[in-house]
Amino acid sequence: MNIVVIGGGAAGFFGAIACAEANPSAKVVLLEKTGKLLSKVRVSGGGRCNVTHHCFAPAILSQFYPRGGKQLKEAFKSFGARETVAWFAQRGVQLKAEPDGRMFPVTDSSETIVKCLLQEAQKAGVEIRTGAGVERIESVQTGAQPYFILTLSSGDSMKADKVLVSTGGSPKSQSYDWLRQLGHTIQAPVPSLFTFNVPSSPLKELQGVSVPHARVRIAGQKLEYEGPLLITHWGYSGPAVLKLSAWGARLFYEQKYTFTALIQWVPDQTEETLREHLQQYRQAHPKKTVASNPLFGLPQRLWQGLTQLAQVPELVRWAELPAKNTNKLVEALLRMPVQVNGKTTFKEEFVTCGGVDLRQVNMKTMESRLLPGLYFAGEVLDIDGITGGFNFQAAWTTGHLAGTAMATEL
Repeated sequence: MNIVVIGGGAAGFFGAIACAEANPSAKVVLLEKTGKLLSKVRVSGGGRCNVTHHCFAPAILSQFYPRGGKQLKEAFKSFGARETVAWFAQRGVQLKAEPDGRMFPVTDSSETIVKCLLQEAQKAGVEIRTGAGVERIESVQTGAQPYFILTLSSGDSMKADKVLVSTGGSPKSQSYDWLRQLGHTIQAPVPSLFTFNVPSSPLKELQGVSVPHARVRIAGQKLEYEGPLLITHWGYSGPAVLKLSAWGARLFYEQKYTFTALIQWVPDQTEETLREHLQQYRQAHPKKTVASNPLFGLPQRLWQGLTQLAQVPELVRWAELPAKNTNKLVEALLRMPVQVNGKTTFKEEFVTCGGVDLRQVNMKTMESRLLPGLYFAGEVLDIDGITGGFNFQAAWTTGHLAGTAMATEL
């Protein structure tokens, strides 16, 4: 039996290894069109590889996926974060959890993960071919056993009894044409996980300043997210923005990345508690200058920037602060408007939402509902998670389910 896995990324390797381990008699060939294997694994997490997230409850884990969460809930019961940690541990790779839940190899090096996957593939007998792009898949449904003919970019062709497509996401819709030709519906790919460009940002001089906890919401929408926020020379970044960009990926695309975001620098405060706090501080420290004494643990430079936005004179003391400036300071702290105009890709970790429509895939086995013998795993599916190891977890899960199913159905 010939199994062909298309794509040498996380999902492809996991699928190939799972299949070869579960059925040693199958011939498993992995094709990668470039000369590089596991390139996203290498650059992820700043070269440390954020393997998964320390969340072992499938129902909770599935909530971190703007698209595909509902369908992954069952899949995570078969192979979730706990199983991922155990899989690597059994192969000598220990993972550690950071305070925010992200999990990395204890070596803090993505090469540990790359080496492990390459070794396991070799051990399981997976044949790996680089520089082998697939141009077309043809399904031959005649006879007792349907099969596939794969046309490679070199002009050669291959026969396969089962095929796993794990080619990753692509920002170009035409990259999916070869799957459309097989009858599959493709949800249009649009960028996810990006930072906000704010050319007219009132705080752009504060690049590099960050706060550990802020709330960013979109004016006129129910979209909001809390987390660390970073001011950059082009606008705003950090987990709060990146995660919000994932949840709002399609909306922001439709709006051509032009919208108003409202930043709440003190997410634990309501208008009422904030005003009360300012009043108490004013009474306790009437002679302190407003601009040079930051409140709420905010960085000095940020606090000064916000007081400037509120048009608070530089040397004015709390006792002398006019009501109109107090009101403006409350607005700046709770609802600072920024006009977003464009986006910037976050490092090399480009993620797309979109891909093969999940309604056409059996999420227990990852097999196509339209073409028996054709399987999907990873970002080629319309699945994407926020930052924190969730996209890799989806790759391990779908790859493992597909590989196991291909092996047991032979």
